[in-house]
Amino acid sequence: MDVVSAIVVGSSFGGRIQVPALRAAGFHVVALVGRDSVRTKQRAAELDVPLACTDLVEAMAVPGVSAVAISTPPDAHVAPVLAAIAAGKHVLCEKPFATSAADARRMLRAAEAASVVHMLGTEFRWAPDEAMVRRVIRSGILGEPALASFVQHSALVASGLPKAFNDEWWFDPTRGGGILNAAGVHVIDRFRTWMGEIVAVSAHLQVIGDRPAGSAEDSYTLTLRFASGAIASAQHCASAFGTPSRITRVFGRLGSVWTDGTDAWLGYRDGSHRLDVAPDLQVPLPPAPSADPREAFTHLELGPYVRLAERFRDEIAGMTPSADAPPTPTFHDGLAAQLVIDAARRSSAADGIWVEVDEA
Repeated sequence: MDVVSAIVVGSSFGGRIQVPALRAAGFHVVALVGRDSVRTKQRAAELDVPLACTDLVEAMAVPGVSAVAISTPPDAHVAPVLAAIAAGKHVLCEKPFATSAADARRMLRAAEAASVVHMLGTEFRWAPDEAMVRRVIRSGILGEPALASFVQHSALVASGLPKAFNDEWWFDPTRGGGILNAAGVHVIDRFRTWMGEIVAVSAHLQVIGDRPAGSAEDSYTLTLRFASGAIASAQHCASAFGTPSRITRVFGRLGSVWTDGTDAWLGYRDGSHRLDVAPDLQVPLPPAPSADPREAFTHLELGPYVRLAERFRDEIAGMTPSADAPPTPTFHDGLAAQLVIDAARRSSAADGIWVEVDEA
């Protein structure tokens, strides 16, 4: 397989996760693009990336570049994505994909028209526990999934934003901020991957923590209805002092399956069983612990992102994944998640009424 040259747009998450993940997948990362020339040069030097620049066109002109990974703030995805597509480059875009369904559609339609590979950075499809749950559901051992739940309570932003996140946009609702966009998109993607399309939403978005009026939500409660008729509830409070909790569970007529921490479990008529991760669903070991606060979540993100980057490589090479592997997240999934988020925001603004999700 030929080595693919790539550039990364965004020096924060892009430098922390995308650069090492792409390298681990066999890409040659030739340029880092950022807005601040001094900061971008410093990050490129730290990461041993040959070229640091503030001009995407200049970076894409490097001979041999055929792939672009983008991790700018969500309200700054459209321009670099469309520019990369217009230049004929394959594109990996971070989530949240967009700030509106209209922008999500623009990027999807452009990618389809150009026949380039387009992928979304929902790396947790490759998290071993989540991948095992999908495999169990697909096996039919639970029967048809009828009910699911997700609950997470943490102090993630209770005392302010962690250094690993971008405070420029994270609490700004006009720029795609808030816990629903930042983390809820993974929950929406998880349930869609496991249980099919979401057709209606009832939602309440809240600010629980002590922060300025007009800040984006730090908590959400969703009820989701699927095309199959199944129902899911999802609640995340990221300003919860005290003992954290996180569990996701899917119930069928014959049994249930759930994740608790990083383990996956099956509940069946003969009791509960912790599921051993299949060899093909293992991810690389996390890096050594770091005292750098920017690296607080790298141990969770990097392993699955390497697998995402490997799929990006394989898609560019025209390889087809097996049906039992995590499905490739594309701009179609970015649009689908955005439509659910838009419906949730409309529902919350109307005191939680049921809102149908628009068709893609």
